[in-house]
Amino acid sequence: MTEALDFVVLTGFLGSGKTTLLRDFLGRPEAADTAVIVNEAGEIGLDGMILRETGGDVPMTMLSNGCVCCQMTSDLARTVEALLAAERPEATGPLRRIVLETSGLSKPGPVLRQLASLAAHRMRVAVVATYDAVRGMEIASFAEAAAQWAAAHRIVLTKVDAAPPERLAAARTEIAGLNPLAETVGDPDRSAAVAAAFAPLSGGPGLMPPPTDGTAHPRVAVRLARPAGPLAYDDLAAWLDNLAGRLGERLLRLKGLVRVTGSDRPVLVESVGTLFSPPRPFGRPGEAGSPFVVIIARDLVAAELDDVAPAGLFRFSRWTEGDPFRRAVPSGPVRAEQVGP
Repeated sequence: MTEALDFVVLTGFLGSGKTTLLRDFLGRPEAADTAVIVNEAGEIGLDGMILRETGGDVPMTMLSNGCVCCQMTSDLARTVEALLAAERPEATGPLRRIVLETSGLSKPGPVLRQLASLAAHRMRVAVVATYDAVRGMEIASFAEAAAQWAAAHRIVLTKVDAAPPERLAAARTEIAGLNPLAETVGDPDRSAAVAAAFAPLSGGPGLMPPPTDGTAHPRVAVRLARPAGPLAYDDLAAWLDNLAGRLGERLLRLKGLVRVTGSDRPVLVESVGTLFSPPRPFGRPGEAGSPFVVIIARDLVAAELDDVAPAGLFRFSRWTEGDPFRRAVPSGPVRAEQVGP
């Protein structure tokens, strides 16, 4: 393959509309050359016969628009390899994207971990989560829902037509409090919203203002960490490792830019759960900008982050509406070769 393959992890809580969103996308012309992986039989309403089995026990069905669909086995990497090797006689070109529709109770972190062995395919991996505009924070007490929203690169408002305007405004505020790093799709035009949901991520600013009316998640906290100055790379790596060890599954998302000694560019650090992409240089040499890290975590204890070793590297504060750094973090998919333990 000459171009990078987009791998979309489509996640969302039970009944939040992710299957309907996927169905609508598959009916669009730009969905051609898409492969779909579902982890529950019949979840997207396929009624055609299984035309072939590829890669052992990976059942595969060709869709009417030239796409291919299969049911996920216990080995996600093997399922992806089977899709990439499948014959598509009516295809106009190689696969351009794979969409994995997770179950409503799945957390994205374990899914991403399975993709680490597929680095050779240079996939751009992005998490897209659905947010039910009607139910909103009613399901926020479920750890799975919080993990899905916090891990997302993009959050799509669903059931927009069933929600009054004031409810839609409240939903956007709720999303900002749950994950200020995510892009939000909430276009009232259904066709435009579906197209935007699966469009390539922009790579532009990825932070939204936080809530100002007390609607933040009762257990999910957003913290801003400012480094005291340029950090030694080994100290930064140790701090990230110790942070993951301290918080474990409570760490939902992390992203930021940090200056390290000996480099004329800041490094971009990012994680989904405890799964970190390797820090990499970002921006132009000598470009000005204040370094920072945004941390989204569950059930944080007061001053808990202060004790992460090496201590004293960062100063921590709550995310606030007027924070000058809120539009500086780039959003965008990570590559499969960046996904690792």
